[in-house]
Amino acid sequence: MTSNQCPECGGIGYYKEAVPYGHPRFGMLIPCRCKLIEREHRVAEELLEMSNLSAFQDKTFETFDADVRGVMRAYRRAIEFARRPEGWLVLFGNYGVGKTHLASAIANELLKQNYRVLFAVVPDLLDHLRSTFGPQSEVQYDQRFEMIRDAAVLILDDLGTENTTAWAREKLFQIINHRYNGRLPTVFTSNRRPDDIEPRIFSRMSDRAVCDEWIIMDGEDYRRLPLSQRRKAPRGRR
Repeated sequence: MTSNQCPECGGIGYYKEAVPYGHPRFGMLIPCRCKLIEREHRVAEELLEMSNLSAFQDKTFETFDADVRGVMRAYRRAIEFARRPEGWLVLFGNYGVGKTHLASAIANELLKQNYRVLFAVVPDLLDHLRSTFGPQSEVQYDQRFEMIRDAAVLILDDLGTENTTAWAREKLFQIINHRYNGRLPTVFTSNRRPDDIEPRIFSRMSDRAVCDEWIIMDGEDYRRLPLSQRRKAPRGRR
């Protein structure tokens, strides 16, 4: 056994318990702790790759201009969520008010704390699922679906802009319903009116046991502000 091999399994990744014949776990291969850690790291890497946060590295709380009218409440709640990710955080607002910036800032902050975070624009998320049906896919559908719905923190940007096919609606509902039942930390942003959200999803977002309030960001479109008013100048803010 080399020095970098696991001392518990000798690098095999599995072990058998010393139980008598007839025991339910007799002869069963049990994943070693090193194998479980390896899986956790692999899932975290895949989630990070799917999130594509390299395009949002500059979207932090420090670069967010909270002095713009109508965004302070969302800014404070986003910081609270990033410090203690519990329940659901829902941000509604028109284009350009900073929803995506805050969602990205939450993701970037949680990654620093080693959370398994998935940040995804909703149509892109569904494309990730569809891609598993392609002949070149190296990932099975069930594997990716489970990875998405069980992410430690799921951040869904632009809810309501997805392709409204029956398949898309059902997959999205299954993911959100799973997180609702498990009370898993989730962030939503949407430029739709609250009552325009798919009824089954809207019903779960309305449960105050999971989401104690919706944040309505009613500020101006940041892109239309004069340059002199853009104090911190976060680029590409939505």
